[in-house]
Order: sequence, then structure tokens, then C-alpha cells
Amino acid sequence: MQPARTLRSSRAVAAALVVFAAFTDIVAYAVAIPVLPDLSRRLGASPTVIGLLFASFGVTLVTVSIPAGALSDRTGRKAPIVGGLAALAGATLLFAFATSLPWLFAARLVQGAADAVTWVVGFALLADLYSPEERGRVAGIVMSGTSCAVMVGPSLGGWLYEVGGIQLPFTFVTALAVVGTLGFLWLKLPAERADRDPIPVGIVIRTPAVASCAAAVVVLAGTLSMFEPVLALHLATRLGVGPARIGYVFGAAAVATAILNPIYGRFSDRWGARRLTMVGLTLTGVVLPLLSLAWNYPSAVALYLLQASMASLAITPSLAYMGEAAAQAGIGSFGVGYGLYNMAWGVGLLGGPALGGFLFERVGFTRLTLLWAPCVISATALLVRAGRRRSVAPAL
Repeated sequence: MQPARTLRSSRAVAAALVVFAAFTDIVAYAVAIPVLPDLSRRLGASPTVIGLLFASFGVTLVTVSIPAGALSDRTGRKAPIVGGLAALAGATLLFAFATSLPWLFAARLVQGAADAVTWVVGFALLADLYSPEERGRVAGIVMSGTSCAVMVGPSLGGWLYEVGGIQLPFTFVTALAVVGTLGFLWLKLPAERADRDPIPVGIVIRTPAVASCAAAVVVLAGTLSMFEPVLALHLATRLGVGPARIGYVFGAAAVATAILNPIYGRFSDRWGARRLTMVGLTLTGVVLPLLSLAWNYPSAVALYLLQASMASLAITPSLAYMGEAAAQAGIGSFGVGYGLYNMAWGVGLLGGPALGGFLFERVGFTRLTLLWAPCVISATALLVRAGRRRSVAPAL
């Protein structure tokens, strides 16, 4: 009995469950990519309505993130993350048996809210359980799991759809979410949620270090989401690359980041999460114009691998950076901080593709990379300069 009780309260088991929850969430999102458009068309949706259906995920992702974090700061992590995974199970089950477009929209909105709760509360839990010197390593493991989900999700969804019809992909994900829900119900978390009492949301958001991390996340997420669709268009029009081979480009990047994320996490523990985030963001801007130099398919794969590797150098440390920023600001509870992180990521995902598509139509891919790269580098320089001013202010 003693080993079982020890296992229930093990922080390694808690981290493994967070990895599983993040993996399940990304698989749920990715499975919908090849399946939802066909299901929507069967129910009479136009291309515009299908686009709105996909975008509705971001609406609840952005609006629920901070409230979910604040709730977990006040009530503890267990109930919110159990509720989030249960909501994910319900949403995917609703996808499987939806008979009208309003039900599809309802399922998508619930899925976005569940995504917000799972990520925000999961990372707040890890920040509670792990010291600042370990958070980068743990964040790298979680992000490696999500990279694996990105690799297998779309192909798994398409395969299950062909084998068992529209219901099988979603019932499979429902089963994963139920397993995660039961795992967190079984898990025994520490009674103490944080070192300090929860701080009002407004104070957290206005904390300079936390706001700086959120700003970096907006730039990073906006840049990545901006170039994913237009890169596919560029490869198709310039090099004649088909959809399957374009998928292999992104798949190769997912494999590379799955390997690199734990390494980058350890680097951030050693050299500082904030420093590595800024280095990664700068390098993301520096290598961005290289994407336009691809002259054949192998070079496109190699250049996108380089780009994804630099972006990963910013993504993984940024997760530890938010915990570091919240702790250094004396906030103690991490829920609102990671809620702001998730909201910032959602803002970038909502704005990046629209801006990228608008500019791509008007200036083309090469000029877009040349225009946006200095924006990324300049924004990073401003964040670094602002951080230095804050660090020397007490000595003046």
C-alpha cells in the first residue's frame, strides 16, 4: 500500500499526466483537421462557415485562459484540470454524434475552452511542483509530447476516419480524455497550492516581467502561425510541391522539435529561461528570410527544419520564463500567469494567419519574410532593453 500512496503523490507521475493531457489535447485538435471539413460539408457548410468553425476554437481559448488560471489559483489545480479533460471528452463525443452545424460549433467552442484549462492548469501545476532550476527540463518533455501529437494526429485521424467512419476518430480521442480524467482523479496533489495567497488578476497582468513574457509569446505565435499556411502556398506555387510532400515538411519539423525540446529545456535551466527565449526569438527572425531561398524540395525541408529549430529554442524556454517571471515578481500562484501566456498564444494564432495572408497576396513570400524578420528582431530588442531597464532601476 505504501508504494501506491507514494506513486499517487509523485510529482513525476503528475508530470507524466500533464504530458498525457497535453498530448491528448493536441491529438484532439489535430484529428479534426482532416475530418471536420468533410463532416461540415455533409451538414451543408460552405467554405466560409468551415473557416468560422475552425476559428471558433480560438475564441474560447482566448477568453477562458485567464479565468481558468485564476480559478485554479483559488481552488487548487485538481478540480479544474479534471473538469477540463472531462469537457474535452464531452466535446469530442459531441463531434462524433453531431447532426447539425450548431452542434458542431458548440463542440468546437467547448473544445477551445477545454484546451485553455488543460494547458493553463497543467503548466501551473508543474510550476507548483518543480523548482525554477527544473522547470525548463519539464517544459521540454511536455513540448516533446506535443510534437509527437502533431506528428501522429492528422494521419491518425484520417486513418481512423477511413477505417471506421466519422465517429471512430472522435470516440478514440474521447477514450484518451477519459483516461486522463481518471488519472487526475486518482492523483493526490499537495494541499498547499502556492507559497503565497493568490494575487488579483489585474496586478498579475500589469507585472512588467509577466507582461514582457506575454508580449514575446504574441510575437512568436503570430510569426509561426503567419508562415505555416503561406509557406505551403509558396512551396506549391514556386516548387510545385504537392499536399502530401508539404505535410512531410511539417512532419520532419515535428520530429526534430520532439528531439530538441528536452535539450532546449535543460539549456534554459542552465542559462536562464528569459535569456534563451530572447535568443530563440531573435534567431527565429534572423533565419526567417532563408525560407524564401529554397530551390528544390530537399532544400525546403532543410531550411524549414532550421526555422522550426530556432522557433523551438524560444517556445520551450518561454514556458519556463512565465513561471520564472511570476515567481520573481512575488506572485507565488502561477495560474493567472499561465492563463495570460495561453491567451497571448491564442492572440498570436488569431492574428498571424490573417496578417500573413493579407501581406502574401500583396507583396509575395520573399518580401513578406524580408518585411517581417526585422519586426521580430526589433520587437525582441525592445523587450530585452525593457528588461535591462527594470533590472537596473533599483540601483538608481
